[in-house]
Amino acid sequence: MKTIREIQEEFARASEDGYDALYEKYQDDGRKGVAAILKKYRKDQERLKRERERIFQMQGFERKYAHVGLICGVDEAGRGPLAGPVVAGAVILPADCQILYLDDSKRLSAKKREGLYPVILEQAVAVGVGYASPARIDEINILQATYEAMREAVGRLDVEPQLLLNDAVTIPDMTIPQVPLIHGDARSVSIAAASIVAKVTRDRLMVRYDSEMPQYGFAAHKGYGSAAHLEALQKYGPSPIHRRSFLKNFKNIPKGGAG
Repeated sequence: MKTIREIQEEFARASEDGYDALYEKYQDDGRKGVAAILKKYRKDQERLKRERERIFQMQGFERKYAHVGLICGVDEAGRGPLAGPVVAGAVILPADCQILYLDDSKRLSAKKREGLYPVILEQAVAVGVGYASPARIDEINILQATYEAMREAVGRLDVEPQLLLNDAVTIPDMTIPQVPLIHGDARSVSIAAASIVAKVTRDRLMVRYDSEMPQYGFAAHKGYGSAAHLEALQKYGPSPIHRRSFLKNFKNIPKGGAG
């Protein structure tokens, strides 16, 4: 008779297709440890089944417009922070994409986003990223800067899509047909992937800024208006990457800055 450890290793080595045979093999084993192993793997399989069903639902718009051709999801990260650029992502996923756990980047942990990011880059047909600097945001306002970053992201794709699925917005000055979807990053796998690419790209950039200007704590708050960030602003004034137009309504922030 195999030990419980050996049975655990047997399950660990098996592919998902082999679980049913193992369940049948050990279903009459009366040991509690074996029962616990079977319960765990059945529970994991059920969770995986539910995730695949969720992703299938999120592919609904991609199926609806599949006849058009290549579909590109577009989303941004960083419209709300007081510092740093706004970053847009544009992602074309293959029609048979099977990436699990795609979702609105804000609903995912940083660890989950970082794990999905290389998978998206590897499996996507094309990925584009666009930026609008804090100075540009101050110059033309955050909405127009966001549109500009989105146009740049789409323009950086290696292939041209036939349709854009956007998170909530219609991007001006685009010749490619567009479909804006409210809460699109939670309803479309393409937009979700773009959301993750934009968020991870921007977060990494803010961590880099933190190494250059550690007094502001950018690595922790990514430029958003946390209490610690506002305290640093009051102490040091705005940095070169702060959005001056966003700071007008905050009191006790010096007009000068860290340079």
